[in-house]
Amino acid sequence: MSINRRSKNITQGVARSPNRAMYFAMGYKDEDFNKPMIGVANGHSTITPCNSGLQPLADAAIAAVKAAGGNPQVFGTPTISDGMSMGTEGMKFSLVSREVIADCIETAVQGQWMDGCLVIGGCDKNMPGGMIAMARMNVPSIYVYGGTIKPGKYKGKDLTIVSAFEAVGEFTAGRMSDEDFQGIEKNACPSSGSCGGMYTANTMSSSFEALGLSLPYSSTMSNIDDEKRVSTEESARVLIEAVRNDLKPRDIITKKAIENAVAVIMATGGSTNAVLHFLAIANAADVEWTYDDFERVRLRTPVICNLKPSGQYVATDLHEAGGIPQVMKLLLDAGLLHGDCMTITGKTIAESLADIPSQPRADQNVIMPIDKALYAQGHLAILKGNLAPLGAVAKITGLKNPVITGPARVFDDEKSAMDAILADKIKDGDILVLRYLGPKGGPGMPEMLAPTSAIIGKGLGETVGFITDGRFSGGTWGMVVGHVAPEAYVGGPIALVHEGDSITIDAHDKLLQLNVSEEELSKRKAAWVKPEPRYRRGVLAKFAAQASCASKGAVTDIDLDL
Repeated sequence: MSINRRSKNITQGVARSPNRAMYFAMGYKDEDFNKPMIGVANGHSTITPCNSGLQPLADAAIAAVKAAGGNPQVFGTPTISDGMSMGTEGMKFSLVSREVIADCIETAVQGQWMDGCLVIGGCDKNMPGGMIAMARMNVPSIYVYGGTIKPGKYKGKDLTIVSAFEAVGEFTAGRMSDEDFQGIEKNACPSSGSCGGMYTANTMSSSFEALGLSLPYSSTMSNIDDEKRVSTEESARVLIEAVRNDLKPRDIITKKAIENAVAVIMATGGSTNAVLHFLAIANAADVEWTYDDFERVRLRTPVICNLKPSGQYVATDLHEAGGIPQVMKLLLDAGLLHGDCMTITGKTIAESLADIPSQPRADQNVIMPIDKALYAQGHLAILKGNLAPLGAVAKITGLKNPVITGPARVFDDEKSAMDAILADKIKDGDILVLRYLGPKGGPGMPEMLAPTSAIIGKGLGETVGFITDGRFSGGTWGMVVGHVAPEAYVGGPIALVHEGDSITIDAHDKLLQLNVSEEELSKRKAAWVKPEPRYRRGVLAKFAAQASCASKGAVTDIDLDL
């Protein structure tokens, strides 16, 4: 039986179809029209080290698709480097690129009526963008993560990209020499591959493995190691089988599968951005998923991995210690995963983990046994209160001061806040409020790695709070609260904060409170004037017009009522 279903309608639907002529121009033979057309969405670019090593993987995927009996059809997807655009106007395009990537893949695969799709990506938004597209299209698909970077080395210490950002604060505080600053800057990123800690890229790749749409062990491999190429080839073969069996993403992306993915995010200490992205993925897959679901999974899931930014190790260390399969086996045995969920291999989660040891190796300190968890509950909490009626996202584990009340230091743009931090105008006990940086107000919900890293470099990471309707990098740690909803641009309470107002961040009670009377807030609301949009043309203007609230994933295709 032919395994070519969708493309057959075009290339064989009419005995003398003119559609075939353009395929012959690319070297196709008559027999090729009985093979499935497999899209290879290639995120290779020389913009960023996260994606600069993807072309060899795309080449391996193309060859493996051919060898397995498919016709590879290669097309490109864009990328924006969060690390390179951080602190600039370009950062506003980062979240926008998630939607652009999803649209690119959906457009190519659906427009060319492909039978399956293998998505290859590296940098942060490549992952959710690709998965959103896979869920929307619902043709057999698999995600191939380009792989992580290996840690940099300087004076005997492991480095990541966050080391460079934090060095800025240390250098300006006079706590680091120019020699050491340059040494860190030049050695933090030694090769191609995505940022090495459990930051956003590795968080999303790990969660996709747990979701069942990437191969076991693939999410923590180094880009430059040969096993990454071998895994890519196997991914292509698995995809061809999925096309034969008509196994589609929405057969895999169920509510229970998302619970599995979020459990792994919690267990590994993953990025706050995962909250935003899984709201968007669930929306694309038509799965009901809310902030309350994250909190439900968080309360029952311990943190068992000692990974940066708050821990000691990086993704390659996790890989050596047993990878995501070892983490998942511990969770499964503890009753914290759904073992009956299907994966793209055709096996269930339980079947895939059958041969994994029930306990982590004793000669490593990356993955802890459940009974020796670093924290009893997950680290990504949903805070609510009069400052965030629809919710906000915070990392709450490992804080020396889980409750802080202090005066608001209010900034309507990132540069002003950064200048104040570097000029030592932010003191112990202050709470920075950065606003008009949400999905519509930014627009694009930029990340705040530069100011948070500067705070840490200044030695204020444990004593200064930070609140924003924008986002935080996966490399951020400390008393930080992002995704505040509703955002300032639509008149959310964060727009009503005045300089010096008392604010409470309470990680114990999951509270984000502006200590101002309701009467005073009502007066401020009546006097508030919506600012003019920052962009009136182009992609940022389109995103600002269409993006939903952060509490709904900041997606651009939610329940469009036409």
